[in-house]
Amino acid sequence: MYAVIQTGGKQYRVNEGTTLRVEKIAHAQEGGVIKLDKILMIGGGEDIRVGTPYVSQVSVEAQVLTQGKGKKVLVYKKKRRKGYDKLQGHRQPFTALKIKKIHIS
Repeated sequence: MYAVIQTGGKQYRVNEGTTLRVEKIAHAQEGGVIKLDKILMIGGGEDIRVGTPYVSQVSVEAQVLTQGKGKKVLVYKKKRRKGYDKLQGHRQPFTALKIKKIHIS
C-alpha cells in the first residue's frame, strides 16, 4: 500500500516505514506524531484511488524525526568590469519524517 502526499508545495510517494525530508513544518515537534491529510492518490496492487484533488477519508500518520537545516548553498553574483561581486549563503530548513501508518476510513 502506498500513498502520494502533498506537503510544502511538493508531492511525495510514501509507503509505511519510508523516511523522507520535506519542507519545514513549523508546528511539528521532534519525536511527535503529525497527521498529513492532503492525500492525492492511494494505491496497492490493482486497487487505486485518485482524488479530485484529494482523496477523502484517508490520512497518513508520520513521526517527526528531526528539524534541521540542509547543506549550505553558495550564491555568487558578479558583473564583469564593474567591480561588483557578491557572495551569499543559504541553508534550507527541513523536517525529517518517518511514515508510520496509512489510515483508510
